[in-house]
Amino acid sequence: MRILLVEDEPKAGEYLRKGLSESGYVVDWVRTGADGLHCATTEDYDLIVLDVMLPGMDGWQVISELRKTHSTPVLFLTARDEVDDRIKGLELGADDYLVKPFAFAELVARIRTLLRRGPIREADLLHIADMEIDVMKRRVTRNGERIDLTTKEFSLLYLMAKRQSEVLSRSLIASQVWDMNFDSDTNVVDVAIRRLRIKIDEPYAPPLIHTVRGMGYVLEDRT
Repeated sequence: MRILLVEDEPKAGEYLRKGLSESGYVVDWVRTGADGLHCATTEDYDLIVLDVMLPGMDGWQVISELRKTHSTPVLFLTARDEVDDRIKGLELGADDYLVKPFAFAELVARIRTLLRRGPIREADLLHIADMEIDVMKRRVTRNGERIDLTTKEFSLLYLMAKRQSEVLSRSLIASQVWDMNFDSDTNVVDVAIRRLRIKIDEPYAPPLIHTVRGMGYVLEDRT
């Protein structure tokens, strides 16, 4: 799942970016309200974590403009702790409001709650042949057997499962899973696919990950 983080303070931003990435989310981090609004209205995100006190356009202005066209869940994360601030944020269209300082575990719990009830709700369970992916528990089984995946392996599998039967290019996979521009000299995607195949395909039948020469990879049941 993809999160847009709008936070101008470098130390806090890096802390949030790293923590959310380690929790399995793909995080785009911008530092101004204008950049946040641009990204929020031109890219697809599952959730936005938005500070209020931002240079130039503040968080109030960002969500006011955003709500004219988009319903992406927004969680305000701010040092402004007055009751009037919380009311204002929620009335402007925020889905949740968390005051700094905060417990990181609470932030992740609130994000998961919002994603479960978000307007574009992701399926909690995905099935492909005998494989089941429990998105919220981040658990994968095939033929009833649990398969342990790393954070990136799960993100890769989840991306392919959401878009099963669709051929995904290496550049799209790199941008969605690693948040990077694909460099043709790197084989990070191919290596990750190989490792994922070892875990979810080699011990079982039928294979679900397929290579489409010259195009990319697809996850589908071809039986």
